[in-house]
Amino acid sequence: MTIETGFLPATSEFKPDYSPIDVSSKAFWSMTSEERDQRFARLRAEDPVSWQRPVEDAVAPDPHDPGYWALVKHADIVKVSRDAKTFISGQGVMFDLLAPMFLEMSQSFLAMDAPRHGHLRKLITAAFTPRRIQRIDEQIKVAAREVVDGFAGTPSGEIDFASDCAEKLPVRLFCDMFGVPDELREQTARSAADIVSWADPEALAGRTPAEVQLGACEVLHGVAAQIIAERRANPADDLFTNLVQAEVDGERLTDAEIGSFFVLLSVAGTDTTKHTSSLTVKAMTDFPDQREWLREDYDTRIRTAVEEFVRYASPVMTFRRTAVEEVELGGKKIIPGDKVVLFYPSGNRDADVFADPDRFDLSRDPNPHLGFGGGGAHFCLGNQLAKSALRALFRELLTRIPEFETGTPDLLGTNFMRGVKRLPFRFTPER
Repeated sequence: MTIETGFLPATSEFKPDYSPIDVSSKAFWSMTSEERDQRFARLRAEDPVSWQRPVEDAVAPDPHDPGYWALVKHADIVKVSRDAKTFISGQGVMFDLLAPMFLEMSQSFLAMDAPRHGHLRKLITAAFTPRRIQRIDEQIKVAAREVVDGFAGTPSGEIDFASDCAEKLPVRLFCDMFGVPDELREQTARSAADIVSWADPEALAGRTPAEVQLGACEVLHGVAAQIIAERRANPADDLFTNLVQAEVDGERLTDAEIGSFFVLLSVAGTDTTKHTSSLTVKAMTDFPDQREWLREDYDTRIRTAVEEFVRYASPVMTFRRTAVEEVELGGKKIIPGDKVVLFYPSGNRDADVFADPDRFDLSRDPNPHLGFGGGGAHFCLGNQLAKSALRALFRELLTRIPEFETGTPDLLGTNFMRGVKRLPFRFTPER
């Protein structure tokens, strides 16, 4: 297959040997986060732009896939992220090799290049009016309070934080924003979770990854189609109505484009916030001094602290780009057709950028983390909403049930999302 510019695909004929420090194997992605961080540290020190074998157990393996360049340094990830002319997204942005139909149904403008990417992003941004943003911010505060209401007085003082708190807030906000009716919310939440669970044996439950992904996409597109039809006939005060009505230079989004964006945001707007909040309460257990520091002056300190929530958690672990021009990175020649994979957790632990990077430091400033990407055209559109949700949730937690501790998180088994399936959470109940 050739890429959009007409260049031939990369080959391994003139490439170095595959790196002995492997980050492609199933064994590597079965390690703990701490064990993976140790291997990333070796790569940053010894081979920051390394040639790696194709990802093992890809969903849709390509027998001609020669491998990819692994980028583990903060500076290289930022450079590639901000150079959309040299490193394109239109050939796919997932580290794993996934079914083309799934990508078409789920990636929206995430996997597009200029000029189409900019035009579609502009159309979607037009739906986020100042009035809409203000209302969403108010919804976040109410939702965070009501989610914590649901368990703060639990006599046992024990819950599963992932399912009883972290999951509930972003799913509710997402469904409120889009106007998803109550009867469709459960299947929307379940399908959004399936989207990123393709390599986790428990989530697959005997199904193939393609079955899970395509099934989830079909459900979410069905939900979107139902609501789109309703909003065209009966506009309401929700994001679906704004997307249906959004117009830039005389053009509107098609139903398929709205559906694909709905699938994309069902993950970006729910799972990332869920996992960041879960990993943050775990960090507050491991670094109790940081929890107390934040409690002492929450209003002043939370805007700095929330950036550290995201850096430390690094929930999105990988994205990739494809080179269309020859360029040098880390002393290596990248040629047209080469794939480069951005390893965000590694960039967020780069000691050249972050002092004492393994420490959870809520006063860290500046904090140029890569939790929302490395900048450029594909920087996360919903980053402000995610941070607003985290600020609202932790205000409720730290003022109402400040005495808590977590157990060991049970992590999702994928190479894309550092996801938390379960997290034991013990606290002193609110009186």
